[in-house]
Amino acid sequence: MNGDLDGHGSPVAEFHSFFEQHHRQLARLAYLLTNDHDAADDITADAFTAAWRHWDRVRQADSPLAYLRRTVANMAATRLRRIMRERRGLGVLGNLAETHSTDTDVPAVVDVRAALMSLSAGKRECVVLRYAFDLSEDETARALGISVGTVKSQTSKGAGELERILLAGARENTRGSAQWSPSTPAPDPAARLSKKHSETRRGVPRPRRDVDPRARLQGGEAT
Repeated sequence: MNGDLDGHGSPVAEFHSFFEQHHRQLARLAYLLTNDHDAADDITADAFTAAWRHWDRVRQADSPLAYLRRTVANMAATRLRRIMRERRGLGVLGNLAETHSTDTDVPAVVDVRAALMSLSAGKRECVVLRYAFDLSEDETARALGISVGTVKSQTSKGAGELERILLAGARENTRGSAQWSPSTPAPDPAARLSKKHSETRRGVPRPRRDVDPRARLQGGEAT
Protein backbone atom coordinates (compact mmCIF):
# COMPACT_ATOMS: atom_id res chain seq x y z
CA MET A 1 0.00 0.00 0.00
CA ASN A 2 1.34 3.46 -0.92
CA GLY A 3 2.72 5.39 2.02
CA ASP A 4 0.38 8.32 1.31
CA LEU A 5 -2.67 6.10 1.78
CA ASP A 6 -3.96 4.60 4.99
CA GLY A 7 -6.05 2.00 3.22
CA HIS A 8 -9.38 0.96 4.70
CA GLY A 9 -10.57 -1.59 2.17
CA SER A 10 -12.80 -0.04 -0.47
CA PRO A 11 -11.63 2.69 -2.88
CA VAL A 12 -14.29 5.02 -1.49
CA ALA A 13 -13.07 4.60 2.09
CA GLU A 14 -9.48 4.93 0.93
CA PHE A 15 -10.21 8.17 -0.91
CA HIS A 16 -12.09 9.65 2.03
CA SER A 17 -9.17 8.81 4.32
CA PHE A 18 -6.76 10.45 1.89
CA PHE A 19 -9.01 13.52 1.67
CA GLU A 20 -9.25 13.93 5.43
CA GLN A 21 -5.50 13.50 5.84
CA HIS A 22 -4.32 15.92 3.15
CA HIS A 23 -7.10 18.40 2.36
CA ARG A 24 -5.89 21.05 4.78
CA GLN A 25 -2.30 21.19 3.55
CA LEU A 26 -3.36 21.21 -0.10
CA ALA A 27 -5.82 24.03 0.58
CA ARG A 28 -2.98 25.94 2.26
CA LEU A 29 -0.75 25.32 -0.75
CA ALA A 30 -3.45 26.65 -3.08
CA TYR A 31 -3.86 29.75 -0.94
CA LEU A 32 -0.15 30.51 -0.80
CA LEU A 33 0.02 30.20 -4.58
CA THR A 34 -3.00 32.43 -5.26
CA ASN A 35 -3.36 34.70 -2.21
CA ASP A 36 -7.12 34.20 -2.51
CA HIS A 37 -9.18 32.10 -0.10
CA ASP A 38 -12.07 31.63 -2.53
CA ALA A 39 -9.74 30.63 -5.34
CA ALA A 40 -7.91 28.25 -3.01
CA ASP A 41 -11.18 26.58 -2.01
CA ASP A 42 -12.19 26.17 -5.65
CA ILE A 43 -8.81 24.81 -6.71
CA THR A 44 -8.65 22.35 -3.83
CA ALA A 45 -12.16 21.08 -4.53
CA ASP A 46 -11.42 20.76 -8.24
CA ALA A 47 -8.16 18.92 -7.56
CA PHE A 48 -9.82 16.37 -5.30
CA THR A 49 -12.71 15.98 -7.73
CA ALA A 50 -10.28 15.26 -10.54
CA ALA A 51 -8.38 12.85 -8.29
CA TRP A 52 -11.56 10.95 -7.47
CA ARG A 53 -12.51 10.66 -11.13
CA HIS A 54 -9.17 9.01 -11.81
CA TRP A 55 -8.65 7.44 -8.40
CA ASP A 56 -7.65 4.05 -9.76
CA ARG A 57 -4.72 5.71 -11.50
CA VAL A 58 -3.94 8.25 -8.76
CA ARG A 59 -3.80 5.66 -6.00
CA GLN A 60 -1.22 3.69 -7.98
CA ALA A 61 1.12 6.68 -8.29
CA ASP A 62 4.41 6.59 -6.39
CA SER A 63 2.98 9.36 -4.24
CA PRO A 64 -0.70 10.34 -4.57
CA LEU A 65 0.05 13.39 -2.40
CA ALA A 66 2.76 14.57 -4.80
CA TYR A 67 0.30 14.00 -7.65
CA LEU A 68 -2.26 16.25 -5.94
CA ARG A 69 0.35 18.90 -5.15
CA ARG A 70 1.23 19.06 -8.82
CA THR A 71 -2.45 19.27 -9.75
CA VAL A 72 -3.00 22.14 -7.32
CA ALA A 73 0.10 23.99 -8.57
CA ASN A 74 -1.00 23.61 -12.19
CA MET A 75 -4.54 24.78 -11.43
CA ALA A 76 -3.23 27.77 -9.48
CA ALA A 77 -0.91 28.74 -12.32
CA THR A 78 -3.75 28.46 -14.84
CA ARG A 79 -6.02 30.62 -12.70
CA LEU A 80 -3.36 33.30 -12.23
CA ARG A 81 -2.60 33.40 -15.95
CA ARG A 82 -6.30 34.04 -16.57
CA ILE A 83 -6.32 36.81 -13.99
CA MET A 84 -3.27 38.39 -15.59
CA ARG A 85 -4.98 38.38 -18.98
CA GLU A 86 -8.13 39.91 -17.49
CA ARG A 87 -6.18 42.60 -15.71
CA ARG A 88 -3.70 43.39 -18.48
CA GLY A 89 -2.64 47.00 -18.24
CA LEU A 90 -3.08 47.08 -14.46
CA GLY A 91 0.30 45.51 -13.77
CA VAL A 92 1.25 41.98 -12.80
CA LEU A 93 -1.76 40.53 -10.99
CA GLY A 94 -3.25 43.98 -10.64
CA ASN A 95 -4.24 44.71 -7.07
CA LEU A 96 -3.31 41.23 -5.81
CA ALA A 97 0.27 42.28 -5.31
CA GLU A 98 1.57 45.83 -5.52
CA THR A 99 5.21 45.86 -4.54
CA HIS A 100 6.08 49.36 -5.70
CA SER A 101 4.27 52.47 -4.48
CA THR A 102 5.01 56.08 -3.63
CA ASP A 103 2.20 56.11 -1.09
CA THR A 104 3.80 56.88 2.28
CA ASP A 105 1.04 54.96 4.05
CA VAL A 106 2.08 51.66 2.48
CA PRO A 107 3.35 49.28 5.22
CA ALA A 108 7.12 49.40 5.49
CA VAL A 109 7.68 45.70 5.02
CA VAL A 110 5.72 44.13 2.19
CA ASP A 111 3.39 41.42 3.49
CA VAL A 112 4.81 38.01 2.72
CA ARG A 113 1.73 37.06 0.71
CA ALA A 114 2.03 40.10 -1.54
CA ALA A 115 5.76 39.47 -1.85
CA LEU A 116 5.09 35.91 -2.94
CA MET A 117 2.55 37.09 -5.50
CA SER A 118 5.17 39.33 -7.09
CA LEU A 119 7.21 36.27 -8.04
CA SER A 120 6.67 34.34 -11.25
CA ALA A 121 4.55 31.21 -10.88
CA GLY A 122 7.56 28.89 -11.13
CA LYS A 123 9.58 30.72 -8.50
CA ARG A 124 6.59 31.03 -6.18
CA GLU A 125 5.79 27.31 -6.45
CA CYS A 126 9.37 26.32 -5.66
CA VAL A 127 9.72 28.75 -2.74
CA VAL A 128 6.39 27.70 -1.20
CA LEU A 129 7.03 23.96 -1.52
CA ARG A 130 10.65 24.17 -0.35
CA TYR A 131 10.24 26.61 2.53
CA ALA A 132 6.57 26.53 3.58
CA PHE A 133 6.12 22.78 3.19
CA ASP A 134 9.72 21.67 3.87
CA LEU A 135 9.85 19.49 0.77
CA SER A 136 13.25 18.37 -0.44
CA GLU A 137 14.52 19.43 -3.84
CA ASP A 138 13.70 15.96 -5.18
CA GLU A 139 10.16 16.04 -3.74
CA THR A 140 9.58 19.53 -5.13
CA ALA A 141 10.83 18.46 -8.55
CA ARG A 142 8.46 15.48 -8.57
CA ALA A 143 5.52 17.57 -7.37
CA LEU A 144 6.01 20.16 -10.12
CA GLY A 145 7.20 17.83 -12.85
CA ILE A 146 10.48 19.70 -13.34
CA SER A 147 14.17 18.89 -12.87
CA VAL A 148 16.03 19.23 -9.59
CA GLY A 149 18.30 21.75 -11.27
CA THR A 150 15.31 23.91 -12.13
CA VAL A 151 14.07 23.67 -8.55
CA LYS A 152 17.46 24.86 -7.29
CA SER A 153 17.57 27.74 -9.76
CA GLN A 154 13.98 28.88 -9.25
CA THR A 155 14.20 28.63 -5.47
CA SER A 156 17.44 30.59 -5.35
CA LYS A 157 16.13 33.34 -7.64
CA GLY A 158 12.79 33.48 -5.83
CA ALA A 159 14.42 33.73 -2.40
CA GLY A 160 16.69 36.48 -3.71
CA GLU A 161 13.74 38.47 -5.02
CA LEU A 162 11.87 38.08 -1.73
CA GLU A 163 14.94 39.29 0.13
CA ARG A 164 15.15 42.42 -2.02
CA ILE A 165 11.44 43.15 -1.55
CA LEU A 166 11.60 42.68 2.22
CA LEU A 167 14.80 44.70 2.56
CA ALA A 168 13.30 47.54 0.53
CA GLY A 169 10.26 47.49 2.82
CA ALA A 170 12.44 47.52 5.94
CA ARG A 171 14.41 50.47 4.64
CA GLU A 172 11.25 52.41 3.84
CA ASN A 173 9.78 51.67 7.26
CA THR A 174 12.82 52.81 9.18
CA ARG A 175 13.85 55.72 6.99
CA GLY A 176 15.13 58.42 9.28
CA SER A 177 15.06 56.07 12.28
CA ALA A 178 17.99 54.79 14.28
CA GLN A 179 16.41 51.33 14.26
CA TRP A 180 17.92 50.58 10.86
CA SER A 181 21.25 51.28 9.26
CA PRO A 182 22.92 50.11 6.02
CA SER A 183 24.99 47.71 8.10
CA THR A 184 21.88 45.86 9.28
CA PRO A 185 21.87 42.34 7.74
CA ALA A 186 19.41 41.88 4.89
CA PRO A 187 16.28 39.86 5.72
CA ASP A 188 16.83 36.18 4.98
CA PRO A 189 13.70 34.88 3.20
CA ALA A 190 14.79 31.28 3.63
CA ALA A 191 14.88 31.68 7.38
CA ARG A 192 11.83 33.95 7.45
CA LEU A 193 9.64 31.26 5.92
CA SER A 194 10.73 28.67 8.49
CA LYS A 195 8.49 27.62 11.35
CA LYS A 196 11.61 26.80 13.33
CA HIS A 197 12.81 30.41 13.30
CA SER A 198 9.50 32.17 13.96
CA GLU A 199 10.01 35.31 16.03
CA THR A 200 7.44 35.80 18.77
CA ARG A 201 9.37 38.16 21.04
CA ARG A 202 7.58 41.21 22.36
CA GLY A 203 9.04 44.52 23.40
CA VAL A 204 12.16 44.15 21.26
CA PRO A 205 12.76 47.20 18.99
CA ARG A 206 12.70 46.16 15.34
CA PRO A 207 11.19 47.29 12.02
CA ARG A 208 7.47 46.69 11.61
CA ARG A 209 6.71 43.00 10.81
CA ASP A 210 10.38 42.35 10.12
CA VAL A 211 9.79 38.63 10.52
CA ASP A 212 11.41 35.90 8.49
CA PRO A 213 8.98 34.92 5.66
CA ARG A 214 9.68 31.19 5.98
CA ALA A 215 8.72 31.35 9.67
CA ARG A 216 5.60 33.29 8.77
CA LEU A 217 4.58 30.78 6.12
CA GLN A 218 5.22 27.66 8.16
CA GLY A 219 3.76 29.24 11.26
CA GLY A 220 0.51 29.82 9.38
CA GLU A 221 0.70 33.62 9.33
CA ALA A 222 0.26 33.72 5.56
CA THR A 223 -2.82 31.50 5.58
